[in-house]
Amino acid sequence: MEVRVAESILVRVRRLLSARIEDSVDAMERANNDGVMREAIREVDRTIDAVRGDQERAMTRRLQAARQTEMIARKVEELTAKARFAVDGGRDDLAEGALKRQIDLEQQTSNLADVQDLAREEEAKLDESLAALRGRKAQMQEALAAFEIARADASMGGDGGFSQARHVEHKVEQAEAAFDRAMSGAGGVGFARGDVGALNSVAEIDAMQKNASVAQRLAALKQASKAA
Repeated sequence: MEVRVAESILVRVRRLLSARIEDSVDAMERANNDGVMREAIREVDRTIDAVRGDQERAMTRRLQAARQTEMIARKVEELTAKARFAVDGGRDDLAEGALKRQIDLEQQTSNLADVQDLAREEEAKLDESLAALRGRKAQMQEALAAFEIARADASMGGDGGFSQARHVEHKVEQAEAAFDRAMSGAGGVGFARGDVGALNSVAEIDAMQKNASVAQRLAALKQASKAA
């Protein structure tokens, strides 16, 4: 089962976390201006907001699927009662219709369970991405603070401070490792087009299985009705 996180977010996060902080530090040093780093930090903030939005949407899908599952469960119980009533009234044909609908709804429940699982996993992946982005932002802020200290020191005739910024890069691996964990398992799944005859055969088997399930449930209802 694969988690499908929005590709635009994946690309955006990957680009930010793969960028070298020391390059931004070099740019600040050459220009003697912190504008490049400040803009980079703002971009990280914007990406964090976008990831949060995707995470909230994934949570909404999960909660909606859970509510629909509860509704279907109640409907399945109602259909069982209706089928039993039809059997008692000698209307096996109506009971079969109710049982067929019941099986269709149960299949929807299975699909909704998959939706919940995927959404839950996507939330976890996005949460790890948020942690990686926050770690990167902290590194950038540290580099920016070191630059400002160095610039202030230089204005007073000193030469210390800026060397702190040159040692920030060793922390990049932490953010990249978190990103790798967040991105593992993400992506699409390819499906090969099946033979038409084979697909039709599978569809016919599905119909046979459904009819067999209906017959079994109907027999059980009739047996229960006789016992009562």
